[in-house]
Amino acid sequence: MKKIIINGGRKLRGDIFVSGMKNAALPIVFASILTADECTLENLPNVTDVNLSLKILESMGAQVTRLNQTTVRVDTRHFLPVNTCGDMVSKLRASTYLLGAELGRFGEALVGLSGGCDFGVRPIDQHIKGFEALGAVASVENGCNHVVAGKGGLRGGSVYLDIASVGATINVMLAAVLARGRTTIDNAAREPHIVDLANFLNMCGARISGAGTSFIKITGVEKLHGCTYTIIPDMIEAGTYMVAAAATGGRVTVRGVIPKHLETVTAKLIEMGAGVDEGDDCITVSRTSRLNRANIKTYFYPGFPTDMHPQFGALLATADGTSVITEGVFDNRFRYVDELVKMNAEIKVVGRTATVIGKPGLTGAPVKAVDLRAGAALIIAGLAAEGVTEITGVETIERGYDDIVGKLRGLGADITLRETFADNIEKAV
Repeated sequence: MKKIIINGGRKLRGDIFVSGMKNAALPIVFASILTADECTLENLPNVTDVNLSLKILESMGAQVTRLNQTTVRVDTRHFLPVNTCGDMVSKLRASTYLLGAELGRFGEALVGLSGGCDFGVRPIDQHIKGFEALGAVASVENGCNHVVAGKGGLRGGSVYLDIASVGATINVMLAAVLARGRTTIDNAAREPHIVDLANFLNMCGARISGAGTSFIKITGVEKLHGCTYTIIPDMIEAGTYMVAAAATGGRVTVRGVIPKHLETVTAKLIEMGAGVDEGDDCITVSRTSRLNRANIKTYFYPGFPTDMHPQFGALLATADGTSVITEGVFDNRFRYVDELVKMNAEIKVVGRTATVIGKPGLTGAPVKAVDLRAGAALIIAGLAAEGVTEITGVETIERGYDDIVGKLRGLGADITLRETFADNIEKAV
């Protein structure tokens, strides 16, 4: 078992570089299936979710070559659609994108139920609605989702999403790029990784317009080709380090970012009294006095990102006054609260709303990362707390943060990653 050990109370100072965005990399990795060609993907984050997605492709006949730490060549010319109801698929939420990619290329997909962090019920009804609008038929067989194109293949159609689902928007885009005719997606998700996927597909020969707005138009093409593409920087990783700087009272410059993607995070930090200076591709965050209370309501982009909710929960626990956090996306996002309470945070949750009563300081304690962003929140709390914090459940953090321990150590944090003796014995055997 891995543990992150933090001796808190040190101010973070220096420069930190952001990796590629996990949430952009995953759909692009699976979109490479549609090209039946070689794609070179740059700025891929070295995180377990992305590495698992590449292993899934390899298991289905793709050739994956790592050119360096952040660049991978994916050759899907010999990719074969198979029954992917196996163990790897069940560990990765983004494996759902196999449905759209395989349906688009082969006219059929049989994919097991996906995994990932537990945020309550996350159905794929909107994905299925989109596939059916393209003429496909969907069913569940032996615990797998089965989608088959109608006679004559997929055809363009009009899709209205009941909610601005990122996953459904991505899957419809994947299925539609090779469909006959024109597809429209109304009430589409607007997140930056939707735009990044569209840019990748367009570089491969697709015809997509409107990505980044609520109305996307896709004109089907006969075939796609490979390309070299650079993944955008991870705005959630960047936001996490910005909050860590504010929580510890240090001064940190987060480099390699797109500041526009972080406008809501920046605005909230300024509202709380932090200093924020923007450059062309960097943001500097500092704090010289205790932060003020603030209210947060998460919502789909361009609203405040739900993936930054737990990190701000840790920050508000040390702010001056009472804050309110309202979760507008996921049912089960507040599971991190019980762990922060172990660190002397005062947070009360009723339904989708948390009341955070700020205190001058937190205290270190043994805690567990129950999901990816909850883990980030505990790291922030541990950095700001007095005493030692031991975080287990590290594997959930490694799903989405590339070398977070090493990067924070470079800012002066007293943080280490340890493995138990039992783990080392198991590896040796």
